[in-house]
Parts: sequence; C-alpha cells; structure tokens
Amino acid sequence: MQRRRVVTGQSADGKAIIVGDELIDPLTVTLAPGAEFFPMWGADTPLRLPQNGARPATTAWFPPPGGFRFTVLIIPPDSQVAPPADMQSALGEAAAKLPGMLEAVDAEHPHMHGTNTIDFVAILSGRLWLEVDDGTEIELRKGDSLIQNGTRHAWHNRASEPCEMIAATIGVRRA
Repeated sequence: MQRRRVVTGQSADGKAIIVGDELIDPLTVTLAPGAEFFPMWGADTPLRLPQNGARPATTAWFPPPGGFRFTVLIIPPDSQVAPPADMQSALGEAAAKLPGMLEAVDAEHPHMHGTNTIDFVAILSGRLWLEVDDGTEIELRKGDSLIQNGTRHAWHNRASEPCEMIAATIGVRRA
C-alpha cells in the first residue's frame, strides 16, 4: 500500500507553498517478506532554512552524523516470515535497496542491530516487541513512543497483525 508525502517549501519571494504531493511506493525485499519500508525524507547533512522543498540526496539507509531520516515501516507478524529460498540473491537485493542496513545487523544474532543514531519511534498501529542486549523485551502498542539511544536492539512482531511505525532518525557520533 502506498503512503502519501506532502512537502512544503518557500517561493523566491518567501511565501510558503506546496511543492510536492505524491504517493510513495514501499521498498520491499525478499529477505524480509511482508516488511514495507517507506523512506519519506532525509538528508546526509544538516539543512538550512528557507528550503525550496527539493528532496535532499542520501547515500545509505541510516544517516551519518548530522544527517537524518524520516521513515514509515510496516513490520509483519513473525509467524508470517520465512527464510528466502535463495539467500545470496536476497542479501544482494537488500544491500542494493537498503544500503548500509545489513552492515548494522549482528551476524550471530540476526535480528539484533545497532546504529550510530538517536531514533524517535511511534507505533501507529499493531504491536511490536523491543528486545535489548540483556534479553529484556518490552511490548509497544499503538500510541506508544520509544527513544532509541544508539543501543543494540531487535524488533519482534509476536502479534497476528502487521505493525506500522514511524521513525525519525538522527545520525550522531559515537564516543
């Protein structure tokens, strides 16, 4: 299912204008069947105002220090996810469509990943379980928010319905 993105900007004379109104198709990958990734907006460097509304360039799924991403994600129930028949092909596709995502994943614990970002997450629908390093899990439901401070974590959808979430991610330097 598509998601709508409306973008504002400023005209040459300083007036606020609508510069974009479009439907965005999800990115899907064989490696994560049922998952949908909607990269709505982002930049690799801090922006300045006024903005004309042109979409900034990004080089990877996660932002570098000073960059940001705004994303809508659909996470399917764990029970509906099966490993792909051709793992090498699926890994190549994921690397091409979601650059940098696979590098964030812990090979020994495939759901665990960590990034040099601060993530502001809100659950729009469904339920999702957040797991951290010590095995602690917490259930997040519609309306819940999470501030993810660059820690390793995994997402699990133990429910029977997909979970829709939004994430605003800011790249930071790790000390």
